[in-house]
Amino acid sequence: MKSISVVELQSSTASSTRVTQTTCPYCGVGCGVTAKVTETTLGKKVEVTGDVNHPANYGKLCIKGSNLAETLGLQTRVLHPMLGRKGRREVSTWDTALDRIATQFQQCIDQYGRDSIAFYVSGQLLTEDYYVVNKFVKGYLGTANIDTNSRLCMSSAVAAHKRAFGEDLVPASYEDFEHTEMVVLVGSNTAWCHPVLYQRMMKAKEQRDVFVVVIDPRFTSTCETADLHLPILPGQDVALFNGLLQFLNKQGHIDQAFVDAYTEGLAQALNSSESEASLDTVAERTGITVEKLQYFYEKFAQTDKVMTLFSMGVNQSSRGVDKANSIINCHLLTGKIGKLGAAPFSMTGQPNAMGGREVGGLANMLAAHLELDQPAHRQLVQEFWNSPLIADSVGLKAVDLFHAIESGKIKAVWIMATNPVVSLPDADQVKRALDKCELVVVSDICLDTDTTQYADVLLPALGWGEKDGTVTNSERRISRQHAFLDVPEQAKADWWAIAEVAKRLGFTGFDYQNSYEIFLEHARLSAYQNTSLKQRLASNTFRYFNLQGLTEISVNEYDDLQPVQWPVWDKNQQDNAVARLFSQGGFSHSNAKAKFVATSAIDPVYSIDNEFPLILNTGRIRDQWHTMSRTGLSATLATHRAEPYCEIHPQDALKYGIQDASLVEVRSKWGLCVLRAQVSEHIRRGQIFAPIHWNDQVASDARIGKVVNPVVDPISGEPEFKHTPVIMQPFYTHWQGVLYIRQGFESYIEKMLNRMVWWTKITTTKAVRYELADRHKFSQTTQQLKSLLPFDEESFEWINLEDQSAHISHSIILQHGVLIASLYIAPSALLPDRDWVAGLFKRERLSAMHRKALLAGQAMSMSNNDGPLVCSCFKVGKNKIIRTIQEQQLTQEKQVTACLKVGGNCGSCLPEIRGLIKACQMENMQ
Repeated sequence: MKSISVVELQSSTASSTRVTQTTCPYCGVGCGVTAKVTETTLGKKVEVTGDVNHPANYGKLCIKGSNLAETLGLQTRVLHPMLGRKGRREVSTWDTALDRIATQFQQCIDQYGRDSIAFYVSGQLLTEDYYVVNKFVKGYLGTANIDTNSRLCMSSAVAAHKRAFGEDLVPASYEDFEHTEMVVLVGSNTAWCHPVLYQRMMKAKEQRDVFVVVIDPRFTSTCETADLHLPILPGQDVALFNGLLQFLNKQGHIDQAFVDAYTEGLAQALNSSESEASLDTVAERTGITVEKLQYFYEKFAQTDKVMTLFSMGVNQSSRGVDKANSIINCHLLTGKIGKLGAAPFSMTGQPNAMGGREVGGLANMLAAHLELDQPAHRQLVQEFWNSPLIADSVGLKAVDLFHAIESGKIKAVWIMATNPVVSLPDADQVKRALDKCELVVVSDICLDTDTTQYADVLLPALGWGEKDGTVTNSERRISRQHAFLDVPEQAKADWWAIAEVAKRLGFTGFDYQNSYEIFLEHARLSAYQNTSLKQRLASNTFRYFNLQGLTEISVNEYDDLQPVQWPVWDKNQQDNAVARLFSQGGFSHSNAKAKFVATSAIDPVYSIDNEFPLILNTGRIRDQWHTMSRTGLSATLATHRAEPYCEIHPQDALKYGIQDASLVEVRSKWGLCVLRAQVSEHIRRGQIFAPIHWNDQVASDARIGKVVNPVVDPISGEPEFKHTPVIMQPFYTHWQGVLYIRQGFESYIEKMLNRMVWWTKITTTKAVRYELADRHKFSQTTQQLKSLLPFDEESFEWINLEDQSAHISHSIILQHGVLIASLYIAPSALLPDRDWVAGLFKRERLSAMHRKALLAGQAMSMSNNDGPLVCSCFKVGKNKIIRTIQEQQLTQEKQVTACLKVGGNCGSCLPEIRGLIKACQMENMQ
């Protein structure tokens, strides 16, 4: 399989080709990519393909990775330091900007104390950036008020690992999914969120008939290939796995030798889960039938090699830590850990969430897996850093941090590589906090995000392709991220900006010249006073995170560093030496034993009531990433799910008066937003699902974060993104419309958008599409919109069609025969096919027939309409796939791939294709 994306950048007179091995900047799979940059007299071309030698992906890339090149332009970049919030921004210099930061930091320290300063950073940072900022904040500023957006995705897993194992680590590798006999996917739409790892699982299933269980409230794309789907009620994972623990114990499925030799605390764990001893009780709590529970429990008990992958559905909960520990308990009881194909496996969301954990990126951690609340650990780190002081108490976690900003406790905050105004729960509270803050510093690559609006100092950071350093993926594998693009304008590495402020504050120890020097220091701290595995019982500073074998590498060896899993005790360590841990105990607790953790099944903090009778669940979709500041630039990635939407069950839609594809208002006690309804039987009654990605830059009112419940896990501080009581109701408008405008002209319509009650912006190949809706009368609206369109020069040709009685208005604008814009206002059912209109913008000139069709708002022949896109790689729609399945009587996805190529590149669409095959088969049976 060849995964590739191509983009042409600025012109150049040189003629050369440069190939660079680097890593993908998206999810925690940590795929290796190959970037090929070709410079010719016509311009610069970037091609991105999968790295066939990288052990995380062996050349595979998902649709986001395949289209990385489409996100590399400079059109949205911040390229110079800037002072002043949006509306009064001024270009500045680095010296002026850094002087201001250092001066105001010092003023805050002098007047309010060190804890008046805070940092909010990101799993998008490279490990070297992460290391320097944590050293600066915790070891020199002397505060632990630095947290990361990784708090929102994997901090519950961190706490669970530390409680069970004594250290935050994943004990297995991706390879184990290829050797297992059973995969349990808990709270993970793996097919969409970690597609490359999912394809490895599916290949193993195809070769060896691996049994796949999916535990998820929704029937997702991942469920299409599952042998068993357990549609659990939100928040009841502890009950499910406590029930499994009780079943395993009562039925005698215990690895007694492992439990006796390597664990402790079983009795307490069994006592705390006693209420789940009955299958009937578990069924009532979880909403899963007794028959399915029995089947799952017996299959887990009777299968020697089980891999349980858990992700956001477990972590993002007010009981996330207990959920993870209840899973780990079952693996410890049966000894299904540390063996080939058997382990609990936490799948992280971000490319360097694991690297951030290595350097103590969370507010309750120290670097090198050392503990902030242990004096001996603080002394060790301070001694190594030779720092003037070190934070001696846990800092504020993400949600609490922004509440402290709003209350005035924190006077200055530096936000790096993240967009909290979109991503945090109760997101309007974040807006209020930043609006009140005396100094907001933002380091980013994007000039305009929901968060940069509040920046007093906006710093231009390096983007993917310009950075140099390392990242660590979910299987503990460190990989190099190399620069292959020139640094644009005045953009700088994040570690450099931090080091410059540190020096301005009079601190030594920040004279780094490059990322290599930082990595060596990071590696040496990991090995500092870190005893060997044999000596571990005599020391409280042993940790598996140890890069001893990399502490003396040369700069060339760093540049050529091959992907390697930690611990790296020896430079010449074999690749498989640490692929799995704990087969013979050796846990990181002082007695080398793992701990069973007593967990209790407790309902979510907020429950439904008459005012808020539905439960909102949020998550990712296949082709977008985080808050779309990067993937939103790609026309290809906008084709699969173009608009902000929410799924609702048909019976709930009927109950609340919701029609499919209509606009709806989703409201909680914290906020509201407007989305497009998607009626689906893949979600349970009483629940709705909405993606997290849309923001105020691409939609008028789609930030789901402002609706989300801000309650957090009491241990991890991770918010409850999966369980928010809400109400849904129709969002009434007098009319709806769609506007296409050729790229380069879209800035002219900002005034128009400000007058709309609802809009969303979608990138296509040659044009920008705007879905519009409003409550003004039809006749007033059409005239106003036309007057606002900036095409009154003689070179522009207008073609109009209007029927006041039918509430239809079509306007087509051309220039020298080239389509410039099209505006359709009509009842939603009469609006034109979006992909057809977008395709006409790709034509150099329009024929007379095309003009007539455009004016009519309907293609000359719709019989070949492909329908909504399923395969983004080959641009194949749902209708075409269904026709092919029916006409060719296809029964397997391989046959569909052979006919249409769909699924033959990144494979992300294969689950949907399987679903279409099943739907066609069921239709034939009726």
